[in-house]
Amino acid sequence: MATAAPSSPIPPRSTGASTSASAPWCPARARRSSTPASRIGFSKRPPSPRRAAVDVYEAVQSRRAVRGFTDRPVPADVLQRVLSAASWAPSGSNVQPWRIYVVTGAPLDELKKVAVERVNAGDPWDEREYEMYPADLGSPYRERRSAFGMQRYASLGIAREDWEARQRAAVANWDAFGAPVALFCYIGRGMGMPQWADLGMYLQTVMLLLRSEGLHSCPQMAWSQVRRTVADVVAPPDELMLFCGMSIGYEDVTVGYSRTGRAPLAETVKMLSG
Repeated sequence: MATAAPSSPIPPRSTGASTSASAPWCPARARRSSTPASRIGFSKRPPSPRRAAVDVYEAVQSRRAVRGFTDRPVPADVLQRVLSAASWAPSGSNVQPWRIYVVTGAPLDELKKVAVERVNAGDPWDEREYEMYPADLGSPYRERRSAFGMQRYASLGIAREDWEARQRAAVANWDAFGAPVALFCYIGRGMGMPQWADLGMYLQTVMLLLRSEGLHSCPQMAWSQVRRTVADVVAPPDELMLFCGMSIGYEDVTVGYSRTGRAPLAETVKMLSG
C-alpha cells in the first residue's frame, strides 16, 4: 500500500460554537439573535488560534478528496468559523439554496454504525432522487471516470478482479472514512439546475476554507444512497432532499492515495481575444 504524503501545512482558523445536528445552522440568524451565546451553542472556551493567511492557489491545489482520517477531534469553533465564512459563497440572486447539517460525536457514531450495517447486510439503496451520472456518459468523461476508479483501487493495492476488497473499500464511504465530522448538504426539491450549481460553489468554498484550517475533506454523493438513514439522524423537513455528504477531519497519512490528474487546459478552456 502506498503511503500518502503529509498534508500541505496550511494555516488553521477558528471561532466559537458547536451546532445542533437537528436543524440547519444559520450564521446570519446566529449573528442577529439576541439570545445569549451560551444558549445558542457558542463555546465558552477560548477560541482556537487563527492561522496566518493562506495563498488561495495553495488551498485550491492541495484540496483533494481524502479517504482516510484520524480520530483527532475538530474544534467546534473551527467548524463555525469555516461555515460562517462559507455563507458568503455566491448564489444566483443571493438565493443561498443550501441547507447544511453538521453531525459529530455520538450521533455520528450511531449514523456510521447503522449505515455500514445496512450496506453490509445488502439492504437495497433508497430510491434515487437524482442521477449521479447520466446513463449515456460519453467521451472523454467516461474514460476519465474509469481511469479514476482504476487509480483509486491501485493506490490501495487492490487488484481489479478482487471484488470483495473493492466492496470493503467502498463501504468505508458510510464510515465517513473514519472522519470525526460529517456535513450533509440539502436543497429544496423545487430548486432548479442553477441552484444546484450554487451548491457546488458553496461546497467548494467550504472545502477551501477547510484547507486554510489544515483540514481535509471528501465530498460524497454516496450518502444519498442511504438518505433515509441520514434523515433518521438529522430530521430534515420533507421539502428538502439530500445532495451529498462531506467527511471532514485531519488526514491519516498512512492511508494510500493517488493524486488524480487534470485534463490539459486546451481540452477544457478556449480563450478568445481581439
